[in-house]
Amino acid sequence: MKAFNRLFKAVAEYTKKFHTTGVTWNKDGIDAKEAMNQVKSASSGASLPPSAGIPPPPGPPPPGMPPTPKVKAPAADMGAIFDDLNRGESVTKGLKKVDSSQMTHKNPSLRATAPVPSRSDSSGSLRNKSPAPPGKKPPKPESMRTKKPPKKELDGNRWIIDNFDTPGERLEIEAEAHQSILISRCKGTTIRVSGKANALSLDNSQRTSLIVDSLVSSIDVIKCPNFALQVMGTLPTLLLDQVDGAQIYLSKDSLNTEIFTSKSSSVNINLPTADDDLKEEAIPEQLRTYVRDGKLVHEIVEHAG
Repeated sequence: MKAFNRLFKAVAEYTKKFHTTGVTWNKDGIDAKEAMNQVKSASSGASLPPSAGIPPPPGPPPPGMPPTPKVKAPAADMGAIFDDLNRGESVTKGLKKVDSSQMTHKNPSLRATAPVPSRSDSSGSLRNKSPAPPGKKPPKPESMRTKKPPKKELDGNRWIIDNFDTPGERLEIEAEAHQSILISRCKGTTIRVSGKANALSLDNSQRTSLIVDSLVSSIDVIKCPNFALQVMGTLPTLLLDQVDGAQIYLSKDSLNTEIFTSKSSSVNINLPTADDDLKEEAIPEQLRTYVRDGKLVHEIVEHAG
């Protein structure tokens, strides 16, 4: 690319010097190959033979006219330019290869020390994230969010448990049949529910353990990884939605519990045996679907081994 730039600059200087009134066509010119040889010989210091193809330089200006300003000679002669062009791919052999650790688009940390110009082309603008909708602020990163204080209160007929993070401690709740329990955003907390509550809902809590006596209706668990539940009395229904990793312990009085799972994995049910021991059973995660008589048929895939 630099060779092309030098070529264009040299042609421009030559035109300004020898063709001040415009480029003229020389019908008695010589072959291009011969002209190139003459240029090479001129660059090596040899005298250039006279030729009809090259016009003589202009004479001195008339008396009384200011002298013509000297034009700065080109940075490189034509022979060197043609030599660079004839080298082909070997021109780039002297270039230094940039390591991936020095690329700012692969190392965002380098942008803090060296300014990176913003892209103004259409392809770059497509990569930009769309701005937040009017009137709505973008969400803060997790590290900048203010941790809310834990809350445990009875609001009417509903217990509200929020933001508890107490590993190794047990949170006690005394519930009645007309009360429901809502637990959310807890982490590493063990919650003991005494009495017989109406319903219980647990969402967005990690490594949370529940110990309940009995419930009138159901327990609903949503987005709670590494969840554990122990039922001491009776539980009609257990709903698990987007639960990854769960251990359920049922008592002899809760063997009629119906369990519904959705988008859940690694859910194990521990059932009591006749010798007061526990037997672990896994809820199937893989289904086989095929068409029979124009209808879809679903079967559980069992893995024996």
